[in-house]
Amino acid sequence: MSDTAGRALDIVAYGVVADERPLLEEAFDDRHRLRCLDLVLDRDTVSTAAGCEVVCSSVNDVLDAEVLTALARGGTKLITQRATGYNNIDLTAAREEGLSVARVSSYSPYSVAEFAWALALAVNRRVARSVARTRDFDFRLNGLLGRDFHGRTAGVLGTGKIGTAFARIASGFGMRLLGSDIAQDPACLELGMEYVERDRLFAEADLISLHLPLLPDTHHVVDADALARMKDDAILINTSRGGLIDAQALVETLRAGRLDGVGLDVYEEEAGVFFFDRSMDVMTDDVLARLMTFRNVLVSSHQAYFTRDAVGQIVAATARNVEDHLAGRTGENTLVPPPA
Repeated sequence: MSDTAGRALDIVAYGVVADERPLLEEAFDDRHRLRCLDLVLDRDTVSTAAGCEVVCSSVNDVLDAEVLTALARGGTKLITQRATGYNNIDLTAAREEGLSVARVSSYSPYSVAEFAWALALAVNRRVARSVARTRDFDFRLNGLLGRDFHGRTAGVLGTGKIGTAFARIASGFGMRLLGSDIAQDPACLELGMEYVERDRLFAEADLISLHLPLLPDTHHVVDADALARMKDDAILINTSRGGLIDAQALVETLRAGRLDGVGLDVYEEEAGVFFFDRSMDVMTDDVLARLMTFRNVLVSSHQAYFTRDAVGQIVAATARNVEDHLAGRTGENTLVPPPA
């Protein structure tokens, strides 16, 4: 173990929301010097990390080569991302700058899976429209007709821990299960899931839920061609990464009157928008603004992971990453090890 393992560090955390801050402070403040900021870390704000050995990033931070160079010059040694995904970090540049990088390799899969189902149910049963009406004492049922999920087909793209949790809930509804992934999950097979090619899943599923990482071969996996293959009354849910869906193609599909509903907890260009109050601003993202106009589309603010259980596990893993850094250890969360 390193002889510097007991020293205190200067740590700055970005994109911290109010409910998360006490957990971070409890994890670090008794030993390290922690600053929690609600800023997005990017080229304009990177100077705020000067002198901090550890940067706790969020999934919407922009950690490109320019930002990483500035962090290294400012004294940063470790970037520990409070998320599983890390497509916002240029790992090659981090390695070249001598920065170590860690993430949270896993946390409660139920948080995301359950929220995906919350979106699916809300879209299917027109919950948002119903609540908006009843607040005005309009109790008509016109336009609120949903359908049973029981007996219909759920398509799960990505059957890792979250996708498997989603599939278990779908099985509880009595749905037929189709899956698509590079490897078949034994737990999903036990549920009766049939693994098929993506094109078949798109064509046969009544409910499609995305649980894939964002990689070059999954970017815009739901493109115009995939959308064209879907049933006219299919429901599409994305609680994974915004870049999995070609949002412009989705707008065109909805404008054509296709798809029964869409639930989006993520959006490809969400950085600088999600997690912030933009209610007094002019929305300059025409695609997002257009999506929000469709009554059969629900957009939430990247909150699927946001339960006490999951956030607690994320903070605990982040704290372990810092302790591993001090001790010179690597582990399952390590993406870029410290330089030799």
